[in-house]
Parts: sequence; C-alpha cells; structure tokens
Amino acid sequence: MSSPIKDRVIKIVGSVPMGKVVSYGQVAAYAGLPRAAREVGWTLNGLEGSHLDLPWWRVVNNKGFLSIRGNQTHDKELQAKLLRAEKIEVSNDFELDMKKYRYLPSAKDLKAFQLEESYSKTLIEKYGI
Repeated sequence: MSSPIKDRVIKIVGSVPMGKVVSYGQVAAYAGLPRAAREVGWTLNGLEGSHLDLPWWRVVNNKGFLSIRGNQTHDKELQAKLLRAEKIEVSNDFELDMKKYRYLPSAKDLKAFQLEESYSKTLIEKYGI
C-alpha cells in the first residue's frame, strides 16, 4: 500500500547519488516532515522485499554512524559493504565522515521534492545549499 510519506521517502532516498549519504533527519526534512527521522527509518524498514533498487544503505545516522538495527537480510555489515563498494570509507566501528560524504541537493533538486517555497528556503539556509 502506498502512502504520501512512503512515496516521498522513496523519491528522496532514490535521488541520493552513488558515493553520498543522507541522514534520516535530512530525508524527513526534505519530505516536509521535520523531526520525523524515526518515521523515515520505520518506512525504510517496512520496504523489505520491495523497492529492491532503492539505495537504503545511503541513509545513516546524522553523526555518520550506521545505526540500522537490521533484520535477516539487511544489517550494519551489509550496509557497510555496500557503502564501501561506492568508495565511502566506513570504519570498523561503522562510522563515516558526514562532512565528506553528506549529500546536499541543489536548489533545483529540492524543488523536485515539491515543498512549499518558504520551507525550501528554510532548508537552503539550514544546509547551506
């Protein structure tokens, strides 16, 4: 079943380029749902088995820590392996440098997320886009 939140999360996560990551909070903000980082995590977890091409592994904790709780098919080890395959340096403690790898969409990309103009301006100021 599709929902507006699920659809927005899929669109945003799908737009993150190879070699870059976003935080759960960024996805929530870009979806127009500030302070809904956990909901983003639940949404991604609920996609298990569907949307196999969605790069879920590019979504990490805001501090650069792989915080996925995991299940039988997706865990920190797999996430680290997939990120390393994209040339993202992940430590043995499952951490990466957010300053180096954080994806910041262009203003044009932000418009594609169909947010209200005033909210988009707030995001541009917050993230220095």
